[in-house]
Amino acid sequence: MTPNLTFICHPIIAQATPAANGLKEILGSPPVMMVTMVVMFYFLMIRPQQRQRKEMAARIASLQSGDKVVTSSGIHGIVHNVKEQTVIVKVAEGTMLEFDKSAISTVHKKDSSSTK
Repeated sequence: MTPNLTFICHPIIAQATPAANGLKEILGSPPVMMVTMVVMFYFLMIRPQQRQRKEMAARIASLQSGDKVVTSSGIHGIVHNVKEQTVIVKVAEGTMLEFDKSAISTVHKKDSSSTK
């Protein structure tokens, strides 16, 4: 380009860039980034955890005799009796342990359609 043409085109290019820079300034500003991070944190971390907690509470509320459970300490057993706050778990023949319902970490429902 000749120097005269550069002198004419430069103001036109300069006028087109503020719109793009304005968008960058809005999206790049610290308050907008903080809000974006909080929203992402909520949808990626908090909501799935709340959903899992609700599902586990529903499973514990529907415990029945015969369900297989795993406690938070890693003990596997079969539910023998369900009380208001506790669960009696059969861990071996003739061995029953009583746990708080909050100690149950995994519930496997008994098969209602047992095999032949």
